[in-house]
Amino acid sequence: MATTFRWLLRAFLALLVLGFLAGSGVYYLASRSLPDYNATRTVAGITAPVEIVRDTADVPHIFGQTDGDVFFGLGYAHAQDRLWQMMMMRRTAQGRLSEIFGERTVRIDELLRRFDLYALANASLDVQDAETRVALDAYAKGVNAWIATVNSEALGRGAPEFFLFSNAIAPWQAADSLVIIKLMALQLSAHLEEEVLRARTSLILPDSRVMDILPDAPGPAIAALPRYAALFPTVPRRYASVPMSGDPLSPFHGRAFAGASNAWAAAPARSAAGSTLLANDPHLGFTAPAIWYLARLELSSGAVIGGTIPGMPVVLTGRSAKLGWGITSSYLDDQDVYIEKLNPENLNEYLTPEGFKPFRTRSSIIDVKDAPPVTIQLKWTENGAVLPGTHYNLAAVTPAGHVASVAWTALSPNDTSMSGAMGLMRSGSVPEAIAAAEAYIAPSQNLTLVDQSGIAMKTIGAFPRRAARHQSQGRMPTPGWLPENRWQGVLPYSSNPEFISPDGGILGNTNNKVIDRPFPLHMSYSWGDTQRIQRWRRLMQTREVHTRQSFIEAQLDTVSFTARSLLPLVAADLWYTGDAAPDGTPERLRQRALDLMANWNGEMNEHLPEPLIFAAWMRALQDRLIRDELGPLAEDYTHLEPLFIERVFRNTDGAATWCDVLQSAAQETCTDIARQSLDDALLWIAETYGTQLESLRWGDAHQATHDHPVLGGVPVLSWFVNIRQSTSGGDNTLLRGRTKGSGPDPFQNVHGAGYRGVYDFADPDSSVFILSTGQSGHPLSRHYDDLGELWRRGEYIPMSLDADLARAAAVGVTVLNPAPR
Repeated sequence: MATTFRWLLRAFLALLVLGFLAGSGVYYLASRSLPDYNATRTVAGITAPVEIVRDTADVPHIFGQTDGDVFFGLGYAHAQDRLWQMMMMRRTAQGRLSEIFGERTVRIDELLRRFDLYALANASLDVQDAETRVALDAYAKGVNAWIATVNSEALGRGAPEFFLFSNAIAPWQAADSLVIIKLMALQLSAHLEEEVLRARTSLILPDSRVMDILPDAPGPAIAALPRYAALFPTVPRRYASVPMSGDPLSPFHGRAFAGASNAWAAAPARSAAGSTLLANDPHLGFTAPAIWYLARLELSSGAVIGGTIPGMPVVLTGRSAKLGWGITSSYLDDQDVYIEKLNPENLNEYLTPEGFKPFRTRSSIIDVKDAPPVTIQLKWTENGAVLPGTHYNLAAVTPAGHVASVAWTALSPNDTSMSGAMGLMRSGSVPEAIAAAEAYIAPSQNLTLVDQSGIAMKTIGAFPRRAARHQSQGRMPTPGWLPENRWQGVLPYSSNPEFISPDGGILGNTNNKVIDRPFPLHMSYSWGDTQRIQRWRRLMQTREVHTRQSFIEAQLDTVSFTARSLLPLVAADLWYTGDAAPDGTPERLRQRALDLMANWNGEMNEHLPEPLIFAAWMRALQDRLIRDELGPLAEDYTHLEPLFIERVFRNTDGAATWCDVLQSAAQETCTDIARQSLDDALLWIAETYGTQLESLRWGDAHQATHDHPVLGGVPVLSWFVNIRQSTSGGDNTLLRGRTKGSGPDPFQNVHGAGYRGVYDFADPDSSVFILSTGQSGHPLSRHYDDLGELWRRGEYIPMSLDADLARAAAVGVTVLNPAPR
């Protein structure tokens, strides 16, 4: 026995030693790719020394003799901190994920190949202005200089992830930066899905009920919309959904996660300090690291600082000494779905107003790791790219003998969006910025601007010109062979909505409706917000003048207008009406919940139980209201539609009929459904979190999930690479934390403000900004998540253009010297 014990002890100790050695080896290899910020290197591609000063938050301040050298430095810094992220975005846009992830990502690659984004980006290189071409080429050289440094100095392949996957890194090219803009357009556009969902809903419901669940926002319903079955009588009735890929590698996240953001500005008359103010927080899906990267560039036109996206040589939201700019998704309807009729005698032809014409086609081969390559046939019509029915649930709205195509402004081979963004960054005044943004094509944005004396908001991006006789007004797929449905070019830039120096001195956008023009100048029927704008308006109007701090408070506001408006409607007949009930019964639990809700002010605070009860109740309520009418299609309505609930409980145009369950003999009332859905919600809460309602925390359910897209699901590794934070806010608060909406954790915070900035032109160097994670993409770096806790607490870091201040507290200074020629 003693001998056995000794051998077991020896084996255990040997395993410990081996584990320690293995762990040390892994740590050593991974840590080799941690960049040394205090370094002097000789590189090719610059004309004079470039200095990259890293301040205490690891924000690079880049100085050079020419603009080209500065953009070289930005490419170098981006690659130092985010090389893996950049390569993944490029692979995604190119449709080449399957080369390293195998069959798992073939469907993602196929759809991206059909959009042909990379070929369009290459074609768009020729239409960029000269300054932009210089910036793109210099930036690419900077990225490649760091890749060359990694290879020559054996710096761990540039990122730990490259040890687990292919270590072959193709050189960065100018077109790679352009395709990332198109990838962002893909993530910020939802009109394609909206059209398909409206058509599928139209096949089930009468017109009036479609307008309940998908109302025009805001405003009364429009009865002139045709039924989809009238447009295509032979369309199949397929109500079950084919979900888009839920893979974290997929850029297709669904209509609920299209672009969102907040921006507002105050003129000098509405500022306590007598100058302009601007706040901006664009919203995207959370990842680790965040999509945003903070940087300062010392350009010949003046220094600029703000949020960049690794892979692009431009500050997308930020400020100079003279100008501040912020972006919000405009929800301009820049996509249309067409149903194309095939020639029954030649399936390689489709019908046009001039008769049948051949598709434009090209073969594309998807290389798949550990599997045979997949060859697909890419097709285009005069309207746009042809998509198979297996994507976006297009099969459910495509009759036999037809295919679907999509027209989209981002599919332009003459896309000058990068030139527009570059011109904006170099502008010194509001009029200059508006003029520069004319070159911007897609994705459409609302651009909020301030200079020392004025404020403005301008919708930028190509605005499709539709005919007044368009059959669906762009809200559902239409026959692609009818001329009245086809785009007729784009409207002039001057017709894009514009607001300059308004009398009230305040401008803002929360993705809400900004104009009320009739079709075809309407801009959109689908908007990103009808709720946050109400709270924002109240906060802006309750103060005569604003300060940087009041703008910060508005950015961090967690009061839900939705809760304040819906609870009095839904719970009107439930509050203080129940009979006495003993503890432990469903009736008593319901009474406790209603008591909590009756005394709640609508604040979605992470430490309170009421937000969780409200969110679970509304989710269960909407499901009960729509499940019997929509059947499997109800799965596509993953998030609360506040206008729908309001229409039902106010019985607008007879909408209370949703409360009656069609399959039951009884006549259910809205009070019945409200009570039953509250019981459903409390049962779910009890099974998930327990029955002690008073001790619930919204933050436990509403954790911000900054997960690593590749390693986030790997056991053990996920502990090191994922960043989880308890957060306040919700779907419809200014501190927006978009919930997941499905699965076992439907209230996880998966989409929100990865960047926040507030710019004060009374004292520009007192401006502030913050990221949701950290600057570095390396999990072993102290800058991987160091800004995340500040972000969670609603704190910021200085956004100063003072070069001496950056140098005084620098964590490192990298000097790049030009190689001898």
